[in-house]
Amino acid sequence: MATSSSTMPEPAGGYLAGHLLIAMPGMQDPRFDHSVVCLCAHSSEGAMGLIVNRPLAGMAFDDLLRQLNLEPVPPQRRIRMLSGGPVEAGRGFVLHTDDWSTDGSLPVASGLTLTASLDILKAVASGGGPRDCVLALGYAGWAPGQLEDEIQRNAWLSVPADGALVFNADTTRTWEAALAKLRVDPALLSGDAGHA
Repeated sequence: MATSSSTMPEPAGGYLAGHLLIAMPGMQDPRFDHSVVCLCAHSSEGAMGLIVNRPLAGMAFDDLLRQLNLEPVPPQRRIRMLSGGPVEAGRGFVLHTDDWSTDGSLPVASGLTLTASLDILKAVASGGGPRDCVLALGYAGWAPGQLEDEIQRNAWLSVPADGALVFNADTTRTWEAALAKLRVDPALLSGDAGHA
């Protein structure tokens, strides 16, 4: 399947930070099958993103707070927890609306920010923090040129990120909803690589 350059805006410098990567049906890596990745950083040095449609099995926000010895337990608010990717599965990242930030917060896209400090967990647990957020354990990472190569081999489609997709509580529909933003019918996608 090909998309014309007129249907998608070209990201600044050709990099896709602030976009969602949508795994094509023929994705060779089963860890990314039907995944949607919010690309938080992308440059000549590589790329880093968080899978936003894989709920984390076996751990709840309350459990995480207990492990980190953070109060209050039980929290006043909770964060939906995700498996963000296969790299450093014990490291946490909070992807959130840009109405809250702290030292070290990284703007990702219009309306989206990434924070990796305990400050945000404390704020949310006490009833404050950003309007919407998800916590991902682990991340997806690419070496220099690796993501560009995967895109050339038709492993991924991309669409500008938005909160409606990132914070969608029904993660079973995120992949289809991301494709719908591109006006792509999943039934018409081929798993075969090729160029039009």
